[in-house]
Amino acid sequence: MNTPAEKALAVGILDVVGTDASGLDGLALPWLQQLRQVDLVAAPQRLLDALGRWYGQTEAPQAPGSLTPEGQPTGVRRPMGQPPIPDLIASDRPDELLARLRPALAAGQRVVLLASGDPLWFGIGRLLLQAFPPEQLRFHPAPTSLQLAFARLGRPWQDAAWVSLHGRDPEPLAVALQRRPAALAVLCDPGAGGAEAVRRLLRASGLEAAYAFWICERLGHPQERVLRLGPAEPLPLDLDPLHLAVLLAEPSPAPDPARLPLFGLADGLWLQHPDQPGLMTKREVRIQLLADLDLPAEGVLWDIGAGVGSVGLEALRLRPDLRLWAVERRAGAAALLAANAQRLGVEPAGLVEGEAPAVLVRLPDPDRVLIGGGGRDRAALLGAVLERLRPGGRVVIPLATVEALAELRPLLEAAGLAVEVSQLQAWRGAPLADGTRLVPLNPVLVVKGSKPASVAGTGLAAS
Repeated sequence: MNTPAEKALAVGILDVVGTDASGLDGLALPWLQQLRQVDLVAAPQRLLDALGRWYGQTEAPQAPGSLTPEGQPTGVRRPMGQPPIPDLIASDRPDELLARLRPALAAGQRVVLLASGDPLWFGIGRLLLQAFPPEQLRFHPAPTSLQLAFARLGRPWQDAAWVSLHGRDPEPLAVALQRRPAALAVLCDPGAGGAEAVRRLLRASGLEAAYAFWICERLGHPQERVLRLGPAEPLPLDLDPLHLAVLLAEPSPAPDPARLPLFGLADGLWLQHPDQPGLMTKREVRIQLLADLDLPAEGVLWDIGAGVGSVGLEALRLRPDLRLWAVERRAGAAALLAANAQRLGVEPAGLVEGEAPAVLVRLPDPDRVLIGGGGRDRAALLGAVLERLRPGGRVVIPLATVEALAELRPLLEAAGLAVEVSQLQAWRGAPLADGTRLVPLNPVLVVKGSKPASVAGTGLAAS
């Protein structure tokens, strides 16, 4: 009994060969020689003219689906003594393409299909695998546009994220930007705004200052172009449809604190931890937390799980006479918090690296507490905070899960605090064709506990 591979050879093999934007010019010599020996070549319409010239063809390539009266593919043949010219068909229309490939392979013809980049990466490979058994297909990828882009930029790309917008909703790009990747490649859809759609979403996310914006066109073609554009620079008027955008994270220029808004600073302004970018309180949530803290003109604010310091440092811009103690367990957090404080022109009372609640004994009793961390130890952390919270004090806790709410709310109520619960859901505008759609941010539960002013403190204040 014949094996599947032997059965495939009994009919025909389809070699799917990847090319870059240079088309035939980028093919290796063995494949150019192979193209002289096959019966049928399928390629994108944009390559057919070049193929015809390369073969020395004098007649126009046949349209997809053309057959002789006997049911055989049509084609132009060279004069006597020269190898026959293979039939050339366009691969842009899948139904017509498959209608030509099936009889050709069934007749045992030798067929090559030229594709872009890696046929199995957002390419025609998926369609072919649905139509033919895998043993009848051989894939020979070329470098993808993603690989070529990072090669041109001279940057390793093992940590890069990527998103395709070809015929897709822009929401995955908005979600990817929330994670603040170190590098993000976007396969642009020229029919849905192309690179301009990427720029609009970057701007809507407040991250224009956090990323270098690169345009890569016709990669692999002799006329390829790689451009870095500033936020105010327009896209090239002659931008080629074959392009992608690459976003490379970089520290935003130090702002002038006097020119910053009072609060609600853009997410892209904050310096991040390089190994975990995006772990910060987003602007919309930050604004709500600052309101829920009901910041006094003076007093002590604890920001526990401070991250990059976005909430606590903005609180100092609103109330400069507050004494902020920012607590973060991550090694190197104090230096990052200090750098962000300098960018905002504020001076925290203390930046503490270490695990809460253990490090809290070193801090003065608080009037306001924001608990942004704690993880599985959040109940113990809240208990330690409640022991120290001054009369009239307030604790605010943003939460991601209802289980955390169920765990912490009873502790606040048992301690005699008035409890309020709210859910914050925000959306950001994202380009959609010629309009704008709304992309949701992750919803956040906010628990607020207020301690009556008449309840006596515990007297555990630290110096």
